[in-house]
Amino acid sequence: MEYSFSKSSEALSSSVVREILKLTQGNSILSLAGGLPAADSFPVAEMREAFNRAFEQGSTSLQYGLTDGYLPLRQWIVKRMAQKQIQVSVDNMLVTTGSQQAVDLLTRVYLDKDDVVLVENPTYLAAIQLFQFRGVRVIPVDGDDEGMDLDDLANKIAKYRPKMVYVIPTFANPTAKVWSMERRLGLLRQCREHNILILEDDPYGEIQFDGEPPYRSLFSLDEHPHNSCVVYTSTFSKIVAPGLRTGWALGDERVIQMMVKAKQAVDLQSSTIDQVALYQLLSQFDLDSHIEKIRESYKERMEWMHELMTRQQWEGITWQKPRGGMFLWVTLPEHIISAELLKVAVAKGVAFVPGEAFYASDTKTNTLRLNYTLLNREDTELAISRLGSAIEEYSKVVVP
Repeated sequence: MEYSFSKSSEALSSSVVREILKLTQGNSILSLAGGLPAADSFPVAEMREAFNRAFEQGSTSLQYGLTDGYLPLRQWIVKRMAQKQIQVSVDNMLVTTGSQQAVDLLTRVYLDKDDVVLVENPTYLAAIQLFQFRGVRVIPVDGDDEGMDLDDLANKIAKYRPKMVYVIPTFANPTAKVWSMERRLGLLRQCREHNILILEDDPYGEIQFDGEPPYRSLFSLDEHPHNSCVVYTSTFSKIVAPGLRTGWALGDERVIQMMVKAKQAVDLQSSTIDQVALYQLLSQFDLDSHIEKIRESYKERMEWMHELMTRQQWEGITWQKPRGGMFLWVTLPEHIISAELLKVAVAKGVAFVPGEAFYASDTKTNTLRLNYTLLNREDTELAISRLGSAIEEYSKVVVP
């Protein structure tokens, strides 16, 4: 059989993170690559009881359900969002199969081939992968630790006339940066003036270390729920368990209903049993206390990785301590190509994600992303030691 794939499939590329995860399965390689939560953070016993209660609901839990999502779960999310100064109803919400599906659905219904979406640079690699697969032009906007540069944003809006902006303003993947209030309001102002939709991806907002008040989402700062220029998406993957594959999207009802229609064409609905079990968990579970434990654990792991890296006294290697999230972004001397360094690191038993995969353009090949949430204290120490050995060996071969 000679298979003839679609022209759009030519834009498909494998996820660098997923390929590295395959590499680290079932062997002695310590992975600092994937965005995996710590397995000991999963409420296993409570989740087992929640599934038992879900089965006690009878056949309802195993039947088809609403495309929009299980109503009691959506009502619970509405109450949760109110605590974050987001006032919505269930009509402004769609339960999705992870927040990645929300990005996909909005792209399907809002962007046509050759439309322009503006992004941070670097940004979430799976979003870049998706936009490119859909034939969307991805244009990066300059930025710094405070967020997108508002002057460059204005220039890119004038030059490219984008239809959408995709951002992760709170503990971004991969950089962990947090946008200032000035940049958040500036983005909202410019996008509203030019009728540009913002997709705000917020998977890490709950994982905050710095003791500051919770950072306001763009959606909460904008006029909402009606006529908002923001679609907000988040997930239970980082605060309960990723295996549930349950996220949600919020927005103007007109946008959400278009996403519902697209979801009907894609998968009809997200898993009923997972949604029912998740609701059973949340209705009898102290989620805030659980999240606080995750914060404390992840902050301790982040501090430990930062200390270990500082001890290495790497010359010309820089990073900033994250204020939250799951990642630490590293800049190497310019002569070090992280993709080549990875080969040496894997041979020594440690993996990371080369930074070039996170760039829409103007790629920096001397960057890399480390995850500090997965490994325990001892394995993190060994992983950083192996990484240091790899850098030392690489530097002996490649002379600046």
